[in-house]
Formats: sequence, C-alpha cells, structure tokens
Amino acid sequence: MIELTRLNGTNIIINAEMIEMVEETPDTVITLNTGKKIIVKESRQDVKNLVISYKRSLFAFDGE
Repeated sequence: MIELTRLNGTNIIINAEMIEMVEETPDTVITLNTGKKIIVKESRQDVKNLVISYKRSLFAFDGE
C-alpha cells in the first residue's frame, strides 16, 4: 500500500498492486486495473518511487 494526496489535500492509501498506469496530464492520474481513475498531487516519478519502495519492503530480508 502507498499513501498519496488527492488534489483537495486528503490523504488516501491505495494498493500499489492495483495500479495499471500513471500519467501526467498535467495532473497525475492513476488508473487502477478496475478502470477507476484517481488524481493525486504527487508527480508520476514520486508515485513510481513509492511503488518501488513498497515492492522492496515486501522482499526485504532482515537477517533473522
């Protein structure tokens, strides 16, 4: 899950696994694989970095 900010300033958490596409038009529009679209304040690159961090956390090995 990643936390993002809608244009009205409210925070939302979305399932990164559900993201199909991220566009900047110039607003950042996230299209989920359900067809739902969400417009957020974060840039396309910020969303990409959040997804990468999320994926890395899934596969992190703590050494124990």
